[in-house]
Amino acid sequence: MATVWGSFRRWGVDNLKQHLPEILLEASRLLTLPDGSNRNIISLLDTADISQRSGRTRKEIDILALEQSIVPERYIRNMDALSMKDQITLLQSRVCIVGLGGLGGSVVETLARIGIGAMTVIDGDIFDESNLNRQVLSSEHNLSQTKTAAALEKILTVNSSILIQDYSEKMDEENAVHLLEHADIAVDCLDNIQARFILEKAAKKAGIPMVSAAVAGFSGQITAIFPEDRGLELVYGPEQSLSATRGAETTLGNLAFTVSLVASLECAEVVKILLNKDSDLRNQLLIVDLKEPTFERIRLL
Repeated sequence: MATVWGSFRRWGVDNLKQHLPEILLEASRLLTLPDGSNRNIISLLDTADISQRSGRTRKEIDILALEQSIVPERYIRNMDALSMKDQITLLQSRVCIVGLGGLGGSVVETLARIGIGAMTVIDGDIFDESNLNRQVLSSEHNLSQTKTAAALEKILTVNSSILIQDYSEKMDEENAVHLLEHADIAVDCLDNIQARFILEKAAKKAGIPMVSAAVAGFSGQITAIFPEDRGLELVYGPEQSLSATRGAETTLGNLAFTVSLVASLECAEVVKILLNKDSDLRNQLLIVDLKEPTFERIRLL
């Protein structure tokens, strides 16, 4: 930190922005990783200090550091599963998560930890005691709190550099397209089949992909839908012929470990799509049964 302060004094406030690469380099240190390799890293404390003094956002500082081959220490264990370029892409992405219950709560925390730079979170519900068995955002202390407020608190506690837009309202035909503005991908964490179709139509209008998942008892499913795909009708049949609006979780229950696994699968698919612009689950349905246990991938086309 002393070196960083020296840089601030040397260049002065007015010249900080043009000297940020040098400041970041001086603030970095060499870390030896478990595999014996070395990387330049920069601490959370230093990036926060540089952000405050330079007037640049924390996310901008993280991106600039990565562009100088300096890894923010909070992301060091993402390497080498992700490259520095990959991490920059994630930091520059916005993900819209619709539904902040079991799946959604786990999804927002996981995406915050991996370094998604901006999120839109949507849910019109509040917590009650029945959520405590599986919804990681719920606790005995926040019953009756809105799920968006809990998501906002959790995200900023985990990664305060993330830009968040929160909507404590239900997505419907009228507001869906607006709620997806500026998102690069939508994540379906809903428990209502009709609501999933509303989200799918909005994502197609917005021209963005969508990852859709559902859980019930020991089982879960996940698929990826792109704007030109038939999508949910291949899973549930035509929307106009739906005989039920709620999923199988109403009769089979909702278990925490199933929710956690399927949420992780959703996050993995989101990251792969953002980085590769494609998905192995496009026009396919991955079905997980933890009672057996089995993983089965079914072609929908």
